[in-house]
Formats: sequence, C-alpha cells, structure tokens
Amino acid sequence: MNVLSIFLTGLALSMDAFAVALTLGIKATNKDKKNIALKAALYFGGFQGAMPLLGWILGINFTQYIQKFDHWIAFALLSIIGGKMILDVIRDEEDEEKEQSATTSNKEFVLLAIATSIDALAVGIGFAFLKVNILNAVLVIALTTFVVCFMAVFIGKKFGELLKSKAELFGGVILVVIGTSILLEHLHIY
Repeated sequence: MNVLSIFLTGLALSMDAFAVALTLGIKATNKDKKNIALKAALYFGGFQGAMPLLGWILGINFTQYIQKFDHWIAFALLSIIGGKMILDVIRDEEDEEKEQSATTSNKEFVLLAIATSIDALAVGIGFAFLKVNILNAVLVIALTTFVVCFMAVFIGKKFGELLKSKAELFGGVILVVIGTSILLEHLHIY
C-alpha cells in the first residue's frame, strides 16, 4: 500500500470526525474557536491514528468480536451527545458559558473521538493482512485527520454564524444522523 492510498484511507476515515468538528465549530464562540479547533484536531487526529495501530496489534483474532458491537457504541455516543444538544435548544437554555464548557470538555472530546474512530480499528486489522508499514500509516492518518478537523471547526463557525440560533439544533441533528448512519450501515439496512 503506497502513501497516496494510505492518505486517501486517512481522508475517508476522517469524514465522520470532520462532520463532528464542523458541528463543534457551529457552536463555538469567537473567543474559543481556536482552542476548540486545536482540541478537535488533537483528539480526533490522535484517536484516528491510535485506532489503526490498536487494530493492527489485535489482528484477525478479534475481528468478529469487535465488528459485532462497534456500530452500537458509535451510535450510542453520537446520539447521546447530539440528543443533548437538541434538548438544550428545545429547553432554550441561555447560559452560554455553561453550554460552551459542556461542548469543550475533555470527556466529551474523548467520547466523540472514540465514536468517530472505531472504523479505523477495523482498518488497522486490514493493515495487518496487507503488511502495511503501520507507523507510516498511523502518522499519515493522524496528520490527515488533524488538518481536516482543524479546518472543519473554522468552517463550522462560519456556517454557525449564518444559521444563528438554529446552529446548535442543526449540529445536534448532524450527530444523531451520523450515529444512525453508522448503525444502519453496519446492520446492512442501506
């Protein structure tokens, strides 16, 4: 597998993280957007790089066990976080400082990073079969995701300014849709 193939794999793997980072950008304040962009890039890039390494280490012995429940974990995490964002809009919470700290907490970033990088675990297992240089692959995937997610927060911030009050609702819906999409895809419903 050449560097271009690994880059394209990293780009494909980063799309869920891109969508989530876009959502984080929608809700970000001007003051916090750089901090959120850096956190999103670090967490998502780090997890997207670590998961293929973990998958590569686990190898084929555990594939059947991981694939049985990975989509449920992603669905649950994204739906819970997206659902909370939707409920915040419905409740019309005006405490912006409270809402902002909830979306930028390290715990939430970890949960989102896990939910969006589970598919990278399966890719890592595939890398074991292909005899890919795993360190090069991990580095390319992590850096690709880092750049994509960093930019996504700024794109989301611009998009959020256009949507104004509906931005958080839209972001919550995006997360629930991504989680549902992951679940339906793995259940072969579409």
